Amino acid sequence: MSTQIPSDLKYVASHEWLRVEADGSVTVGITDHAQSLLGDVVFVEVPGVGDVLAEDDQAGVVESVKSASDVYAPIAGEIVAVNETLADTPDTVNSDPYGAGWFFRIKPANAADLDRLMDAAAYGQEIGA
Repeated sequence: MSTQIPSDLKYVASHEWLRVEADGSVTVGITDHAQSLLGDVVFVEVPGVGDVLAEDDQAGVVESVKSASDVYAPIAGEIVAVNETLADTPDTVNSDPYGAGWFFRIKPANAADLDRLMDAAAYGQEIGA
């Protein structure tokens, strides 16, 4: 199984990816590997804008034809945007996991938390890619 692991993103072991945006917010989604394991995504629940989450708090749910999985906040912070289009087109997570299939944007409580996350090489090693 070939999996995409973009080199410009950060990763966590629970298969969320993170991209730091120009305004300092961080976009979060699930990896290509995760969406591949899930199969056809049929439902996505995202947090609410303004929610304040601690690291590892549940931030949503993704359901597929195979199973349901929780999505976790990879860092602490406040939710500043959510991808509302996933309610109508959850399969976008399968077709574009690193683009239009993003889940939410979070304003980090501590930007230094990003320094301890995995880079693409470490995540690839984590999943055996």
